[in-house]
Amino acid sequence: MQTSKLPSGNSPLDEKLKELIAIGAAVAGHCQPCLTHHVAKARELGLSVDEIRAAIGVGHMVGKGAMAAMNNFSRQAIDEPVSSAAGCCAPPSGPGAKCGG
Repeated sequence: MQTSKLPSGNSPLDEKLKELIAIGAAVAGHCQPCLTHHVAKARELGLSVDEIRAAIGVGHMVGKGAMAAMNNFSRQAIDEPVSSAAGCCAPPSGPGAKCGG
């Protein structure tokens, strides 16, 4: 598996935070080898299961939002009515609302 290097040097992000971001991105991007790699790296860096689980949860939320947006987009492409629910990048509204539902 070929992986791209995360920014280093003067980056304001520490290695642990970079791995948490990579875990969320791997989940949202449906990349199983990436998730395996980044979870292992996160464990090497001493991240807890709760921290890793939280990053996975964020990835799932982003993925759900992206899927909802694609569902609407694909319906629009064939002139079908779309849901009024916003995609992932719209600000959440209402009590307890969060990105991706």
